Amino acid sequence: MRFQLLGPLALADGPDVVVLQPSKPVILLAALLLHANSTVSAEYLQRAVWGEDQPATARAALQTCVLRLRRLFTKHGVTGTSIEAVPGGYRITAGPPTLDLLGFRDQVRRATALAGDPEAELYTLKDALSLWQGSLLANVRSDVLHRDEVPRLSEERLRAVERVCDLLLGLGRCGEALVDLWTATRVYPGHERFHEQLIEALYRTGRQSQALAEYRRVKGFLLDELGVDPSPSLRQLELSILRGEDLGAGGGSGAGGTREAEGTRGAAGIRGAAGAVGALEPAPVTLDPGSTPPATLDPGSTPQGVQGVVVPLPAPAPVVGPVPAVPHFTGREAEAAAMAARLTAPPPPDAGGQRPLTVLVSGAPGIGKSALAQHVAHLVRDSFPAGRLLVRMTRADGHPRTADEVAAEVAAALGSGRAGERALLVLDDVVDADQVRPLLTSPDLAVVVTSRMGLGGLIATHGGWVHRLTAFTEAESYTLLLAALGTERVEAEPRAARHLASLCGHFPAALRILTARLLTRPGLRLGDAVEWLGDDPLARLTLTDSPDHSVSGLFDRALGRLDPRLSEAFLRIGSGPPELLGGTGSTGGPEGAVRKGSHPPVPEDVLEQLADAGLLEDGPPGPYRIHDLLRAHLRRTVRIRNRRTEKV
Repeated sequence: MRFQLLGPLALADGPDVVVLQPSKPVILLAALLLHANSTVSAEYLQRAVWGEDQPATARAALQTCVLRLRRLFTKHGVTGTSIEAVPGGYRITAGPPTLDLLGFRDQVRRATALAGDPEAELYTLKDALSLWQGSLLANVRSDVLHRDEVPRLSEERLRAVERVCDLLLGLGRCGEALVDLWTATRVYPGHERFHEQLIEALYRTGRQSQALAEYRRVKGFLLDELGVDPSPSLRQLELSILRGEDLGAGGGSGAGGTREAEGTRGAAGIRGAAGAVGALEPAPVTLDPGSTPPATLDPGSTPQGVQGVVVPLPAPAPVVGPVPAVPHFTGREAEAAAMAARLTAPPPPDAGGQRPLTVLVSGAPGIGKSALAQHVAHLVRDSFPAGRLLVRMTRADGHPRTADEVAAEVAAALGSGRAGERALLVLDDVVDADQVRPLLTSPDLAVVVTSRMGLGGLIATHGGWVHRLTAFTEAESYTLLLAALGTERVEAEPRAARHLASLCGHFPAALRILTARLLTRPGLRLGDAVEWLGDDPLARLTLTDSPDHSVSGLFDRALGRLDPRLSEAFLRIGSGPPELLGGTGSTGGPEGAVRKGSHPPVPEDVLEQLADAGLLEDGPPGPYRIHDLLRAHLRRTVRIRNRRTEKV
């Protein structure tokens, strides 16, 4: 049994995770775990549970609270950990394997010891980061803990963001650093060090105008909101960019750089700092040693969790890395359980150990394939002691990586594993079967493949199981809103919450973008959000500070990966009548309906290719159908194109 403190307080036993309901015993448990292995005074515990205005019977009530907490342990089968009454207070004993906070700090200490090896330090820090599972103590209703403890822990995590990004910049992996820094600068607009790193990363990836625009933006924010000028290091960075100076690994602010950052505000532990930790939803770097707890909720509950984002960068993203945590993972219980069972089952007697186990997760763009694969990878971590490796099979621009390129980097990463022990590969966003086959070479490997394509040829030649994902059910969508927005906010307006999920078409990517927007507007009523979103769902399902995070952008990128003839056919199908899909009904409504037979039929092989690409779903009605959001996007795309043609 493990305690998960870096997020909602939860108990985890293998793949089973129980997020504890808010109560006074839960507050008591959080206060003890925050100071595990130390005596926590009764006076402090009373303040944590009841606040500054304590009842006269607080001491007796604390003893009752301890008894209730012990019963909670018994109920959930917690063994090996107990609450001890000691002179002056209470104490709970835990270690890195049983408490994620201690595991996090242990990984940070290991990273500090690796300061001379940037790759190893980066890998260790990112492994530590995956322990953050959501909004810190979201289910612990204690003003004292949120005032005194949460900021301290958050600062540890922020130092990690700085250190990880410094290492990436120092290693020349500026494109990868950008992914974290776009989010960090928007979530923490007054944290100058993040802005400095972002500006440097933009400049070093050939985006000088964007870098200078970002400097002007942060300068305006600091003057308007705080009444201060940018720090000396930020001003020096602007001057270096204007002069066109080389800010390579040896001259920038990354690891090993020469420009110091003591002048930045709010940037404790910037470079080489002992105890530097974590990053915001880090992009993967190297092989995961298999010590990360299961992912149930996402670090920080901030917009960085949106799935399906592609940031166009000239520099290639890293090929391999540890499997990151998943934001607010909900639903897919049957699929997750089936995948976990198949990945951990013993090999069949006739396998001869010659082929790895293969599980394929397919479906439309933004449907949650990567999230499911990564979630399952965390669930089965104990069965893969040699590690779990996430392998990006496409570049940031959407072009596939070559099989030889990927195979070489995977072999290098697996070389650090332990011989004879199993490892798990998650091959993410596979374009065709030929990308995968060269990687299916070791009997010690299990492989999870995510792809928009059906990859029937791969299954035919190498066997395995297929899980094709569709949109969430109403219950799954509602559960996601509960996890992302909090029980109080959603259950105060349950009808509006369900209406919002319906407007999103129960599409996972749309729901994640919606919750990201609502999290940045905590005072917005869900009922008001229904009217706001309903006016133009496609336009509103985007993050204004990061346009790449949008449903329309996701669909545009998917269409851009199609053969032009297929793309044109799909636009015609999506904007035409339902008969083009081979049926008499349509999920897209009556718009555009015409007399059956007035449109030339779409060849069956075209429909099959579009279905295989994840853009058409199985009916009813008819053999195929298009998701409502995708149909709306196709119709709007055709309208925009027609208007442009008319102007010409």
